[in-house]
Amino acid sequence: MGSKNLTVEEKIDRLYAHIDSLSRRVADLEGRRTVSTPVRSADASADRPETILPTEVPVRPAKPPGKPAAGEPDSLSDEVIRWASRASLFPRLATLCFLMVVALILRTITDNGIVKPLLGMGLGMGYAAALMAAGWYQYRRDSSLAPVFVACGAILMSSIVVETHARFQSLPLVPAYWTLMATGAAMAFVSRRFSVFLPVSVGTLGMCLAGAAIDYPDPFFPYLFMVLLTANLLGYYAGTLRRCGWLRWTVLVVTLAMFLLWGMRLAAVAARKNDPAPTLAPEWFLPVLAAVGVAFLAIALLGIVRSRREKLSAFDFCLPTINAVGSYLAARVVVDGTDGSSLALGLVAILFALLHFGAAFWLSMRKIDGVPGTNSFVVAGSALLALALPAALGGGLIAAPVLAAAAVGVAVLSDRWGSGAVRATSYLLQIYGVVSLALGFLTNGIPASPMAGTVPCAALAAAALVHYRWCRRHAPPARSPLFETCDTEDLSGAVTLLAALTGSFFLLRAIAWWIIVPAGPGGPEAFQCTQSIIINMAALGLGLYAFRTRNREIRNVAILVIAVGAVKSASDLLGTKGVPLVLSVLSFGLAAATQSITLSRWHKPTPATAAERRDPGGETASAPGE
Repeated sequence: MGSKNLTVEEKIDRLYAHIDSLSRRVADLEGRRTVSTPVRSADASADRPETILPTEVPVRPAKPPGKPAAGEPDSLSDEVIRWASRASLFPRLATLCFLMVVALILRTITDNGIVKPLLGMGLGMGYAAALMAAGWYQYRRDSSLAPVFVACGAILMSSIVVETHARFQSLPLVPAYWTLMATGAAMAFVSRRFSVFLPVSVGTLGMCLAGAAIDYPDPFFPYLFMVLLTANLLGYYAGTLRRCGWLRWTVLVVTLAMFLLWGMRLAAVAARKNDPAPTLAPEWFLPVLAAVGVAFLAIALLGIVRSRREKLSAFDFCLPTINAVGSYLAARVVVDGTDGSSLALGLVAILFALLHFGAAFWLSMRKIDGVPGTNSFVVAGSALLALALPAALGGGLIAAPVLAAAAVGVAVLSDRWGSGAVRATSYLLQIYGVVSLALGFLTNGIPASPMAGTVPCAALAAAALVHYRWCRRHAPPARSPLFETCDTEDLSGAVTLLAALTGSFFLLRAIAWWIIVPAGPGGPEAFQCTQSIIINMAALGLGLYAFRTRNREIRNVAILVIAVGAVKSASDLLGTKGVPLVLSVLSFGLAAATQSITLSRWHKPTPATAAERRDPGGETASAPGE
């Protein structure tokens, strides 16, 4: 209120003082930013009213050595220093050195006999346990040194257990394994409590590798797999944390390697007809294998259920198949090496395959779009069925039609579940069935009994043809990533038609063998050319049927078949002669000519065909396959 009574001169004095204060503040700020103010020229200042300005112009200070000036990019060394500062690199290195010094002191006094090995072991384990407890405390304080204490404690405990048992024989085998498992469990608990990945990674990996190293290469395998199974269970928990996917693969590879070592040693001992060493424990192999197989099945199922609508990890998808195939092959090595019952093993494997299909049914009941994880167990069950059926039924020739029928069933389930991946698995199973049939004929020859050679071929051809017709009447699921991006027209379904043609070829081939070969000396050459005639006539028939129905897919299959016929007829020119060769080349000429005529007239439909394609409203509808 007092400012209203000021005179004009007082107001002007206050204004000049305020301007002077602002000028000093601006100069101060410019000095801090080390930016110099350009000196005004005399001409420029003459045209402006006189104001109070600072008498000194701040000058930018010189750049100190080693420090970048404003606006200049930081050097690589500065970036490294900043990273080391953020990562607390040097404090962690210093702490690691001090902790290792104490461990080396304890090792030195034990090696020099100052204390007994048992007491030295106790001191070392106590020190390792103290480090892990200190790591727990450091995690509670959010200290950057917590990982150093935890990692040192876990690694030190594992190394002490291995060395004490192997070098000093002061620690029995069972307490050594229990110590490793307790260490891994404690580290997993630390990770769960503070949601960090390092403790469970170091603890599980140390437990797994130390367990494999104890008594290597002659461990007591049943106890070893107790440790490895615990490591896999901890690895399942580690899968809930980020950046721990590699741990599950590492533990799985070590487990499979130990099973391979165990099985190969049992097979080698059985081949030499020697008594196995007690550490091999042959009576424990199959029970341990079954327990680990069931545990892996449960781990995979829980991993898929845990993912729910999220993208399924590669480990959870592959584990059922790796488990099923690996377990069967390991058991097969031991059963064959010890003259066991292949039939019993095959029946057990078939039951295990049905268990996988049951898990797939259960997963499909969750009512989630795309039924994620279902195909993982379908693939595992199909692979196990493909391996076990030949052993259970006495050969791949008899198992082939069963696999073909199973492929049709899997295709029907894919439509029910709305899973394009399961549909693709049915194609692969159909391919495996026909390959099994072909290998059975080509390796073992044609059976002496006509029934044994014709019935499997006819059954497979019929099942594959039903599979093909079903696929062309039922489109793939609308939301399948596979058929939406890679195979939008379901071209891969044509493999079922090729499987039907292959089964029909081996059927006619077997019939020709029983008719032609006993005829006389020229039977083998006639049989070879007859196979070419069968292929060429199939190409001719497919080409005519494709032209009549305007089916481009069958047309393309006919072209593929005629290419195979060309190769087969060319081989006949080199190995046969006479009338059979003439008929072989003639059949190929007829097939090629027919294919040429149909292709030239493909886009010129006959009036009858055009009338069939026209609907009552006068509009033309698309023909099948166009």
